[in-house]
Formats: sequence, C-alpha cells, structure tokens
Amino acid sequence: MSETVTGGEAVARVLEALGVTTVFGVISIHNVPILDAIHRRGSIRFVPARSESGATNMADGFARVRDALGVVITSTGPGAGNGCGAMTEALSAGSPVLHLTGQIDSPDLDRGKAMNHETADQLSMLRAVSKAAFRVRHVQEIERIVAQAATIALTDPRGPVSVELPIDLQKAQVATSPRRMPRAAEPAFDAEGVKDLARALAGSRRPLLWVGGGARRAGAEIAALLGRGVRAVSSVHGRGTIADDDEGSLGALANSAATEAFYPSCDLMIVVGSKLRGNETRSHGIALPRPLAVVDVDLAAWNRNYATDLFVHGDAKAVIGALLQQLPADWRAEPGFNVDFARMKREAVGEMRAAIGPYADMSDALRRAMPRDAVFVRDVTISANTWGNRLLPMYAPGDSVSALGGGIGQGLQQAIGAAIAADGRKTVVLCGDGGLAVNIGELMTAVQERVDLLVVVMNDGGYGVLRNITRAAYAGRTFFSDLFLPDLQDLGRLLKMRTWRVADLAGFEAVIGEAVGADGPRLLEVDMKSFGDFPVPFAGPRSG
Repeated sequence: MSETVTGGEAVARVLEALGVTTVFGVISIHNVPILDAIHRRGSIRFVPARSESGATNMADGFARVRDALGVVITSTGPGAGNGCGAMTEALSAGSPVLHLTGQIDSPDLDRGKAMNHETADQLSMLRAVSKAAFRVRHVQEIERIVAQAATIALTDPRGPVSVELPIDLQKAQVATSPRRMPRAAEPAFDAEGVKDLARALAGSRRPLLWVGGGARRAGAEIAALLGRGVRAVSSVHGRGTIADDDEGSLGALANSAATEAFYPSCDLMIVVGSKLRGNETRSHGIALPRPLAVVDVDLAAWNRNYATDLFVHGDAKAVIGALLQQLPADWRAEPGFNVDFARMKREAVGEMRAAIGPYADMSDALRRAMPRDAVFVRDVTISANTWGNRLLPMYAPGDSVSALGGGIGQGLQQAIGAAIAADGRKTVVLCGDGGLAVNIGELMTAVQERVDLLVVVMNDGGYGVLRNITRAAYAGRTFFSDLFLPDLQDLGRLLKMRTWRVADLAGFEAVIGEAVGADGPRLLEVDMKSFGDFPVPFAGPRSG
C-alpha cells in the first residue's frame, strides 16, 4: 500500500530497506529533511562527526570492519568537497561507501547564481573521487537512484558512490510503498581461465600466492590451498585473510630483502585480488616469480603493474573454490618448499625487528594485551608503516584497517567507524601526533558517542617520516615538519578521556593491558623522543 512522504523520508526508508543501521555525517541546511526523517523514524543511528572528511572516513572504516555498506551524509558545496579526500581513500581501498550529499534547489542548478553552498560542476568533482556519481532530478527518482547507488557500491570491484539530492526534492512529496531492494549480482568467473590456472598450479612444485584486499572474502578457500603446501604473502590490505599464525603465511613482509631473495626459488606466483601497489613492490621494481598469474574481478588488473602470463577474470572466492575442485586430489607442493619458506619467514621477521629496535617489543606487548579478535586501525605514521602494518599479527580481514592512499590523519576517523562496526570487540588505532592534529576535533565525536576506542599516539613532535625523508634527500636538512601540539594529557582531561603517557618500554608494558581493557574513548601517548630513534630510519617505502 502506497503512502505519501517527503523525499527526505523516502531516502530514510530506502536506507532501512537496505539494512543500514548506522549513518555518519554533519547536519546542514541542505540535508535537514533526510536527517529529520532518520531522527523521527528512530531505526538508524546517526553519528554526528565534526567534519565531512571525518564522517566519510568513519563510513569507510565501518564498511571495512562490517563488510557491508557504509553511509555518509554531507552538505553540498564545501561540505561535499570536504569529504572528497576521504572518498579517494575509500576508492583506493574498494570500500562500499554510499555518499549522500545535498544540493541547492534544482531550478537553480548549474546556473552560477551564487546560491548558498553552490559549487560549479559538483557532479564532475564527485565523479572524480567515486566509482559512480548520480544527480536526482525528479522526486520520483529518489528511491531508485539511492538503491541503484548502493547496489553499485556493493558490486565488485566495490567502491564509493555519490548521490546528489537537491533540497527542494528532499522537501517535495512522493508516493512510496514497501519494496524489496535490489542486491549486487553474484559474480561470474572465467571457467576456461580456471582450467588453465589449475594446469599451471598442478605443474608447479613451489607456488606462492600474493593475497590482496580483493581476496578478503576468500579466506577459507585460500586456507585450503595452503593445506596443499602453497605458501602466501599478503598486501597490507589483504592482512588477516590468512591468520598470521598460520605456518603458510608470511603476512605483509612481501618486500623484505629476505623475501625478495626467496622469490627466484618459486616456480609460480598467483596474485589474488591485489593492485600490487608501488609502495609494496619497490615501485614495481621487485622481480616477482614467473609465471605470474592474476585472479581479479577487475579487468583493469590485467597487465596493470606487472606483465601477466595468465589472467583469470572473476571473484576470488569463486575462482579459488573452482580451482580447488579441478586440482588433482593428490597434488602437493614439494616438502622442501615449506622448510625454505619457514627459514625465509624467520629471516624476514628478524630483519624487521632489527630495523625497529625497541618498537618490536612494543608491538609484542600491544599484541599480548589485545584480544585475538581486536580491530587494529593504522594511520600513516612511522610505527604504522613498519611494525603496525607488517609485524603485529592479524587474524581476520575485518580486524585490519589502514590508510592505503597514504593520507595522513585519516586513521582516527576510520577507527571511530571501525569501533562502532566492531560490535563490542576492542578497537585500537595507532597514529602519530601529526596525524592526530589533522582532525583532532573528532576526538569529541568519540567522546560524545561513547565509542570504545583506544587511541595510541606515537608522539615525536611532528611529521617524523617527513623529517627522515628530507634529512636523507636534502643534505641533512629538515624543514616544516616540526609541529606544535597541546599537551595530550591536558587535552584528554579536558575531553574527559582516560589518558596515559609512557616514556619507556617498562612503562608501556605496565599500562597497555589496562589501557586496552578499559572502556570508552581513551588515549595513550608514547613519548618517542624518550624511546629514541629507530635503528634504521624509516623514510618511506624503498624505491626501485
């Protein structure tokens, strides 16, 4: 039975029908009808961020941990523009984020009348940072376009999708009725390609997988391959697809010197759902094993960064599942491969620990304090790029969130969304003082929403990685990387957050269990100047 409602309420009803439980955003005159409907209906939680960039990063973090649609609502013009940096991160990670933005009255669109919040050609701006972007032109289109956008966001390869909703259409009346929402189609796969891949694997004796973020839902199938003696390395985004305590997993140490020396001994590499990013392959300078087979749902992965000897188009879970069925029942990798792999893994881990000195023990202590199912979010900072991304063990794909696009300061916001998605699992975010300063106001969001989140701040008085880069490249000079930050202990007390400060490993060991186990938003400051420098200064990924 149909009912007449406002366009804003039609949006809220579609979100409910899609199963959305949480929305992030910033209230504005150009989205009030939607938020009023969400408030009145009471079935969706609205998390009021302090910035649109923060809200969009929260939706991204939520989507990654929940493996579901993340939703953000912004204003038009400056509000939509503020979210664009976070949209590029979601696009880089393949996060299914639905971005709903207001717009000025539809009769005034694209006429340059200097209306409040107007932006010239906003739709092109959104298309540049989205998988797709739509503009609603008639109130009758609202339900269809919002549902279509959500479906596209959730269709592999996933990514953020934007929808512009002019304010007059949000206020207009429209007839609506309960309906079932469309769902993303189950991906097909190249059956002939799977046969070729099965023949290649059956003919190999020392096969290695490279597991990327596109394989995050194929963990069981990949584990079955590891049971046949196949070994695996992971991209940072693929972490946790295979638990790091599985003997067949190297984790994200794919570009260590020990690993690079091991690659020539392998007779096949199968890259599953990975872009083979430059910062994980020495700007594509690492010689990966040959032949190189690529399994990906995105045709753009074919010969994207490395010449591909065999490409199989399809969803990772479906392709690896079919591969297992076609692989001869008695096939196993040669026994010595596992012995050599285990030796290389010890060398790669030792290499990392030697490079970071006492921070390796800090990583161990943090992992001991965290429950096995804890969620670990990393911003772009030295510790995140070293032990956070590569040494601290991960056990499931939804446990690991990192800023893949390299943007400093997104981790805190992603962690707020991740913690809300975590359903009671402990969540820890590792960030630097420079990254924290970018969106420090979102600590207030965490406090207001009572988010169960531990913020670990590695405080070295500025952008430490930029100091190292400039020092190495410019005759020892450093510039513009030292930053003022208020006393974090005073800040925590002002915000009514529990706070700790540690200046040595003994102090860290003494408080980390208490800090992880506590509830609500809380902050642990690590004085890196007291800890001292890394034995090997980190100045970004090794170049080719």
